Amino acid sequence: MSDWIQVCDKNALANGEKAIVDVDGTDVAVFKIADEFYAIEDRCSHDGAEIASGELDGDEIICPRHGARFCVKTGAVRSAPAYEDIACFPVRIEADKVQVRDNRWD
Repeated sequence: MSDWIQVCDKNALANGEKAIVDVDGTDVAVFKIADEFYAIEDRCSHDGAEIASGELDGDEIICPRHGARFCVKTGAVRSAPAYEDIACFPVRIEADKVQVRDNRWD
């Protein structure tokens, strides 16, 4: 079980912006969409490259290398060439700070 990792102040990101944070050795992209925060692993399941630098289209991130799309809210793959989802992580606000943790091994 990992600890909660502080990402930023809750007002530090505008809607459509993201922050990258290391959570127990995993790069995690935290996005703010419609004043809500979502976190996914910053790794495309198609080829393992980072994905957070891609274009955000609504609630989808588009892989900058090959165009695969993933839902930022759930990590679900939405289009090829990827066929596997990416990890999604819980996010919370504590004392006006955005925090994320890796719950995959709980």
